[in-house]
Amino acid sequence: MRKLFITGIGTDVGKTFVSAIFVECLKADYWKPVQCGSLDNTDTSFVKHMVTSKESVFHPEVYLLKEPISPHAASALEGIEISINSMKIPSTQNILVIEGAGGLMVPLNSVNHVIDLISEFNAEVILVVKHYLGSINHTLLSIDALKYRNIPIAGIVFNGERNQASERVILNYYLFKFVAYVDQETNITSGTLQKYSKKFSTI
Repeated sequence: MRKLFITGIGTDVGKTFVSAIFVECLKADYWKPVQCGSLDNTDTSFVKHMVTSKESVFHPEVYLLKEPISPHAASALEGIEISINSMKIPSTQNILVIEGAGGLMVPLNSVNHVIDLISEFNAEVILVVKHYLGSINHTLLSIDALKYRNIPIAGIVFNGERNQASERVILNYYLFKFVAYVDQETNITSGTLQKYSKKFSTI
């Protein structure tokens, strides 16, 4: 089973939207092990609503935490501790798209971070980048953290308004096998996912 872990250089960079595109174009399964906040409108429910693939299965979260803050803090408020060992890969023969919480170094508990979960799952990473002041630094640090742990990077997705100067620096720093661009989308529908399907299917 191929496992694609969608992570970002920070929060609010478009991981869920990008995850939905991959699920749609690959007819993959989707799983978000840890959801913080928005329990009435989770990322899983958003992706499920947008994806038209009848082959995709949307696996339930392991942790549903009320507060929209870091998992380690949100779980502490509810008197629980997140355990990596409790997050077992769902049983499927399909490609599995896994969406992380925030960036690579977001803490899950007092010891483990999101990047440790990726290692535990033995997954490939899709790194989602959104341009802002400091995004080059955050992107290169994320790449180095993944390389240090020998985690394979399957590709990078630039999401939002283009910045070719920043993109050149990033792409010169690391040779990605897969590079994709997502426009600044203000109205996301199932049709929006279809628009990117061919671009993403080469992963």
